[in-house]
Amino acid sequence: MHIILHQPEIPANTGNIGRTCVATGTSLHLIEPLGFRLDEKSIKRAGMDYWSQLDVTRYMNYEEFLKCHPDAKIWMATTKAKRSYTEVSYGENDFIMFGKESAGIPEELLAAHEASCIRIPMLPSIRSLNLSNSVAIVLYEALRQNHFLGMQTEGELHRLHWQE
Repeated sequence: MHIILHQPEIPANTGNIGRTCVATGTSLHLIEPLGFRLDEKSIKRAGMDYWSQLDVTRYMNYEEFLKCHPDAKIWMATTKAKRSYTEVSYGENDFIMFGKESAGIPEELLAAHEASCIRIPMLPSIRSLNLSNSVAIVLYEALRQNHFLGMQTEGELHRLHWQE
């Protein structure tokens, strides 16, 4: 799977999303301009010691991203979509795009790709969820649909054993 952040603004969100990407084997794609520098302490603190394991690529703009990934299947997460993120079928190599915290994905992109727009249902009184939470919600649905390929799905207790 692939996560695209289009012009993210808050380094802690990007750090948290980076950690989620490492935990799930997901690539992270950052489309500039970024609202921070990637060497900021807050990004590394949120991503902890996982940042060095992250498969991350930066692009100067959306056009450069498309040039590098011309056949990408991109789902665009937006509060403006008509369809829920659970109503679509994700492929194991799909891209899920999220916009910047203050404005989301530009409406010009959304209007040109209405069939690829998805939303997380929520009460009408709230504008949006936190970006890193939104990424985790949609990404884990996409991973679930793909049977969590390559992921550990069972755990062990440290001191005790599960009862049979």
